[in-house]
Amino acid sequence: MSQLKVYNSLTRKKEVFEPIINGMVGMYVCGPTVSGESHLGHARPFITFDIIYRYLQHLGYKVRYVRNITDAGHFEEEGREAEDKISKKAVLEKLEPMELVQKYTNLFHWAMREFNNKEPNIEPTATGHIVEQIGMIEKIIVDGYAYEANGSVYFDVEKYNHDFAPKGMAYGILSGRVLDEMLETTRDLDNQEEKRNKADFALWKKAPPEHIMRWSSPWGEGFPGWHIECSAMSTKYLGHKFDIHGGGMDLQFPHHECEIAQSAVCNHQIPARYWLHNNMITINGRKMGKSYNNVIKLTELFSGTHPVLEQAYSPMIIRFFILQTQYRSTLDFSNEALKAAERGLKRLWESYDNLKKLEIQSTSYEVNSQEDKELNEKVNTLLAEFDEFMNDDFNTAKVLASMFELVPVINGIKDKHIAVGALSVDTITTLQSKMKTYLEDVFGLKDEQESKDGKLDSVLQLLIGMRKDARSRRDYVTSDKIRNELAGIGIQIKDEKDGNMSYVVV
Repeated sequence: MSQLKVYNSLTRKKEVFEPIINGMVGMYVCGPTVSGESHLGHARPFITFDIIYRYLQHLGYKVRYVRNITDAGHFEEEGREAEDKISKKAVLEKLEPMELVQKYTNLFHWAMREFNNKEPNIEPTATGHIVEQIGMIEKIIVDGYAYEANGSVYFDVEKYNHDFAPKGMAYGILSGRVLDEMLETTRDLDNQEEKRNKADFALWKKAPPEHIMRWSSPWGEGFPGWHIECSAMSTKYLGHKFDIHGGGMDLQFPHHECEIAQSAVCNHQIPARYWLHNNMITINGRKMGKSYNNVIKLTELFSGTHPVLEQAYSPMIIRFFILQTQYRSTLDFSNEALKAAERGLKRLWESYDNLKKLEIQSTSYEVNSQEDKELNEKVNTLLAEFDEFMNDDFNTAKVLASMFELVPVINGIKDKHIAVGALSVDTITTLQSKMKTYLEDVFGLKDEQESKDGKLDSVLQLLIGMRKDARSRRDYVTSDKIRNELAGIGIQIKDEKDGNMSYVVV
C-alpha cells in the first residue's frame, strides 16, 4: 500500500505524511462560533475532518483530535468591521451571552450526531482558557511584538515580519500574501486609530461599559481577540509543534496566518507541520455565509423548510453529497445535486445490503470452473484503489467512483446474471470487508432507515409493555385504546397464546 500524502497549504504541494511522534497524530481543527445555528457551509469542514480523523485511526494512528468552541472573542475578518458576534447576537435574542452559547452549542452537537461524526478527544472553549490567552499575550508584549493602546492590545505585524521573515516565518507565509501589498490595499475600518499599522490585529480588546462578556486582565477589563484562542488552546493540548492544523479555506487568512505569527513569537516555530484546508460550499458560485444572506441552516435542510429547497434532505444524503467531491474542490449547492446524491446513496447502499447477504452462502463457495479470473482481478484492483485514492490526499470522490464500478458485479451475483462461483472466496471476503470498512468505518455512513426502524421498535415495545400492564390490572379500556390507536395508523397488535404480544406494520 502507498504512503499517505496530504496537500500542505503551507508548502503548496502534496507531501508524504510523517507524524512528529511515530504512531501518534495531534490534530487541531477550528470549531464553530456558537453565535447562531450551523448551516450547510459549516457541515463541510466538520464532515471532512471527521473522515480524516477516521482514516488516520484506520491506518492505526492514535489520534488526539482537538476541536475548539468559540464562545467569545473580537472577530477581525478580512474587509469587514470587527465585532463581538456572541454579545451582539445575545442582545438581539434577549439572552444572557452564555445562555446563547449553550443554546447553539447544543444545536451544533445535535447536528454532529445526526451526521454520525465522531466526537473530538478534547473540545476546549475560548471562555475556559482566558488565563492561557492572557499568558500568551503577556509573553508577546514582553518579547516586543505587541503593544497596549487605551486598554486594548495589538500585535505588531510589521515588527514581527521584519524579524521573522528572515527566519522563514514571514507574515503571509501560509496565504502567500505580501505584507507591503496588504498595507496598500487594506481599507480603513473603525477603531484603526489605536493601531500603529493597518495590518495589526487585536490580541485583547477593552470592554466598553455596555459589554457584558468581560474579564480582568493586566490591561483592564476586556475580552480576547479571535486569533489568540486557537494559539493558546492548541499549544496547551498539543504542544509547541503538532501534526495537523485544519479548517475551512476562508480561515487561511487572516485567522491561521495570525495564529502562525503568535505561536512563532511564543514558541519560536510554526505550530503545525501540515496545514489542511477544505474548500467552500457555494450557492450560484458564491460562498455560503451569514454575511452574504444565502445561508441554509441545517435544521432547514433536514426539514426542507427553506424557500430554495424542493424537499428535505437527510443527514446521510448531505454527508454523501460532501463525500462525492475531493475536499479541496469547490462544491456547488443545488437541489439537483442533492437529489442525485440521494439516488446515488440509495443505489450504493442497496448494493451493500446485497453484498452482506452473500455472507450466508460464502462457506459453500469453492474454486471451480465457474471462477472468472478476469473478473476477480478487476474486483481486487478496484478494492486496492480504495487505499490508493485515500492515501492520495483523502480523495473520497475517487473511492466512491471505484465503489460504483463494483455495484453491477454485486448486483449481478445477487440477480444470478453472474455465476455465484465467479468470484473466489478470498475475493468475496475482501469485498465484504473493505466495503464495510470504508462505507461505515471510514466514511461514517449508516442506514438511516434501519436507525429509524430501531427507534420505532423501541417505541412500540414501550407501548406493548404499557398495554400488558393495563391488561394485568384488568384496565381493558386503556388496553383496547392502545390497540385501536395503533391499528388506526397501520400497526396491528397480536395477542400470542403464551401471553406475549407482537406487532405487524401493515
